[in-house]
Amino acid sequence: MTAEQFSNIAGTIPLQPGIYKYFDSGGTLLYVGKAKSLRKRVSSYFSKTFVSYKTHELVQRIHRIEFTIVDSEQDAFLLENALIKQFQPRFNINLKDDKTYPYIVIKKEPFPRVFLTRRKINDGSEYLGPFTSAGKVRELIDFIRQYIPLRTCKLNLTRNNIQKGKFKVCLEYHLGNCKGPCESFQQEDDYEQGLQQIRQMLKGNLSPVIQHFQQEMKSFAMNLQFEKAEMVRKKLDHLESYQARSIIVSRHLGTLDVFTILKEHDTAYVNYLMVQNGTIVQTHTVELETRLEESDEEVLSFAAASLRETFNSTAGEIVAPFVIELTDPGILLTIPKAGDKKKLLDLSIKNVNYFREELKKRKILQLEGHSDMERKKVLYNVQQDLQLPVLPVHIECFDNSNFQGSYPVSAMVCFKEGIPSKQDYRHFNVKTVQGINDFATMKEAVYRRYKRLTTENAPLPQLVIIDGGKGQLGAAMESITELNLIGQMTLVGLAKNEEELFFPGDSESLKLPWDSESLKLIRRIRDEVHRFGITFHRNQRSRGTFKNELENIKGIGESTATQLLKTFRSVAKIKELPMEDIVAEIGASKGKIVWNYFHGEETGKQ
Repeated sequence: MTAEQFSNIAGTIPLQPGIYKYFDSGGTLLYVGKAKSLRKRVSSYFSKTFVSYKTHELVQRIHRIEFTIVDSEQDAFLLENALIKQFQPRFNINLKDDKTYPYIVIKKEPFPRVFLTRRKINDGSEYLGPFTSAGKVRELIDFIRQYIPLRTCKLNLTRNNIQKGKFKVCLEYHLGNCKGPCESFQQEDDYEQGLQQIRQMLKGNLSPVIQHFQQEMKSFAMNLQFEKAEMVRKKLDHLESYQARSIIVSRHLGTLDVFTILKEHDTAYVNYLMVQNGTIVQTHTVELETRLEESDEEVLSFAAASLRETFNSTAGEIVAPFVIELTDPGILLTIPKAGDKKKLLDLSIKNVNYFREELKKRKILQLEGHSDMERKKVLYNVQQDLQLPVLPVHIECFDNSNFQGSYPVSAMVCFKEGIPSKQDYRHFNVKTVQGINDFATMKEAVYRRYKRLTTENAPLPQLVIIDGGKGQLGAAMESITELNLIGQMTLVGLAKNEEELFFPGDSESLKLPWDSESLKLIRRIRDEVHRFGITFHRNQRSRGTFKNELENIKGIGESTATQLLKTFRSVAKIKELPMEDIVAEIGASKGKIVWNYFHGEETGKQ
């Protein structure tokens, strides 16, 4: 729909709050939005230039507009969320969360059974949850059954059947796991008391359960039933231990929901902490895909409404990092600056960052578990994207590392058939370079590596990645030229920030799509050389195996060099000191030697 076509219908759109729906020529719902004033909001799509290509694409596809008037902005927000969830329009926020979550069901039947299920059906039973972890739910059910005797059989325990004596107690009764309602050894009100304790436990409120057992223990002790009292005491110990393992933030916090967001480009991550009675009973993080120019506030509002509905939250308070729209105007919104609620917010942020990093690790191509065919396919992609003359079945990558401008080292990792060949990893302590010189360090490492391979007649890699961009790539090419290896392998430089690839002599870089299989593999290799280099560097420092420049000065030993570094922190700082300061630290004789090494014409540098 063009702006001109829209102008013909603009006057028919109401000014009241409501939701609007965009359809394409085939009748497919493209987008659902809410507005304080429908006419103003919809008109904005046809009267401004959008930065986002996706928004421009949406407007081009609009063929028909429908709208629904509601009483308030709040109603518009609720209706928008419901329609997005129901129809999942192509251009709306997409909540990437298609899991089915487990529930604990209290079955609608005489003496109800309690068990885990993923199917929530309308049978009148009570469903508690859902829960984010099936493993946690099973652990919880095992814990419940250990301390609250409940039946597990499927007998039809109607009052009539029990009175007729149709059933006999089973082994579970003799083991103490069931109180025998099938033979009227347990009455319904006592059984219901156990169910009520379960409900309290699932809400994170163990106090009523603990109080019940404390009273029971005292009753047994007063009646001189010391063995039974001891059994209850053990239950109390386990309950209190279980409570200690729960994440209790602060008992006075009560029940609330915590939401935080982390947004990167068209992807957002939202973490949800469900707090009941001061205890975190659930934590869940979801990934959302934003399709237009949605703000953090819009995304978090949508996610919070969806998650609260999914997990049946009835909390009357929401903690968030900024103001968001709420499904109920009666809900209290808190944006904490300090205190326990701020700690909860920080914990939620920590969780959302962890989720993002873990997701990235999973998305970065891990070829170890893939078939040979799958690995070959990715390598063919690399060959095509980088226009390599041969398939890069052998790839090596170099990176330099130093510590606060001192102790330069280089690392090299090797990938064969798309997976790490760790026996071929190498590290290089720099031998020929004085001070910190990234280019010279790279040149030395590349020279030493391929000098060794050519001397041993070992196979050369088809692709060499130099981490660091044009300067380091040029230095590496100097070594390749000196070794007469031009044309026998392809070298590319990888810029650290933009993930651009540079080829020798090219003025323009190559930018691969950020989600391409080729770039994922290159990132994987780059991250591995970083890890290997940093680990080696850290180990070398911790063993004290690096020699700093001061130890190269004739007449200055390791202890004097260490003394100077402890006092003045770096060689660069020592170079700038007046002679008097150095003399005051290590004496006149050695002080003059050090100062003359850096400044004196007569001694020169070693």
